Amino acid sequence: MVASVASVDVKTLNLWKQELGTLPASLWEKTALETLILADNRLTEIHDGIGALTNLRTLDLGHNLLADLPESLGQLTGLTDYLYLHDNKLTALRESLFACLPKLRYLNVSDNQLTQLPDSIGALRSLEEFRADGNQLETLPASFSDLGRLHELHLRNNRFREVPMALRGLPRLSYLDLRGNPLTELPPWIVEWSQLQKLDLRWVKLTSISSAVETLEERGCRVLL
Repeated sequence: MVASVASVDVKTLNLWKQELGTLPASLWEKTALETLILADNRLTEIHDGIGALTNLRTLDLGHNLLADLPESLGQLTGLTDYLYLHDNKLTALRESLFACLPKLRYLNVSDNQLTQLPDSIGALRSLEEFRADGNQLETLPASFSDLGRLHELHLRNNRFREVPMALRGLPRLSYLDLRGNPLTELPPWIVEWSQLQKLDLRWVKLTSISSAVETLEERGCRVLL
């Protein structure tokens, strides 16, 4: 199957939508790979051998049937660009998954069945964009406040009844999407997001519009209600 796949160069392997079902063992020998795209292949598992691909900068496992991820995924210390885990069947993420990925800048875990995030997510100190839309999250771990470089956060269609306190200490946050959550009010401290440019609260039934919203709008922040 690998022979029929178009590869841009020796550092990039694109196996997108090949209906593989399973992956050949020879894949884990391609240790020079920097980009590996395995999206939309009906994959139900990823072999521990993926841990050998330590030069990977981008990994796309989206649009599959993964209910779990191997422990070895946390060994991919070269991941700096993108990690796509969206649209799978994940109910939890291993604590070890993010502990050794301090250089990762983009993470997408949207459209799974996650009820919580591991504390180790705070180790992603370089993360700039995080997407967790369409899960069952009710809160975020306190360590989330360690993501000091985060500027774009997508939490649409989860179960947040209040804006997580862990977001308070994110100085660079410029875009926050909270659409479709069961929020009823906003905390006054949202005015502390001095860099916020867009706050999306559509499909949220607030009992009242706080003065904090007015303050944000006066600053030039676009608030969608």
